[in-house]
Amino acid sequence: MNKTTAVYPGSFDPLTIGHEDIVRRSLRIVDRLIVAVAETATQSKSGLFPIDERVDLIREVFGDEPRVEATSFSGLLVDFAQAREARVIIRGLRAVSDFEYEFQMALMNRSLWPEVEVLFMAPATRHTFLSSSLVREVGRLGGDVTDFVSPGVKTRMDRAFGRAARE
Repeated sequence: MNKTTAVYPGSFDPLTIGHEDIVRRSLRIVDRLIVAVAETATQSKSGLFPIDERVDLIREVFGDEPRVEATSFSGLLVDFAQAREARVIIRGLRAVSDFEYEFQMALMNRSLWPEVEVLFMAPATRHTFLSSSLVREVGRLGGDVTDFVSPGVKTRMDRAFGRAARE
């Protein structure tokens, strides 16, 4: 029996509980999931964590799940997926505003590699408003991000912003 491997690409800067939700739910439909941190952003974003630290945070958060692998990649996503024998790309859609961009990317990826399947997943309702950039901004401005990220991510965010971790 062939095992299904999928890639869940993104910036994950920082990894939010919305991302975690997509990862854990993806494991219901795939046997193995590669959470792939893009070294080159497809959209202009100001980063908080270096690539290696984002990969480390993903490994830390999913340390209890052997079917999740965290790594970084550069270049075309389809080339990375093909090299890793992943025929499925997972993308999260929070709102209609995400759809147009994600749809264009999916069509381009399928044009570059017709055998790839792109699965769009809606996050749990309680996470639909979350985005890494919004969480980053709340943290940067001194807001409490406890409800939006895992404890280890929050600790590193506090450290990155020069604050002691809040209890």
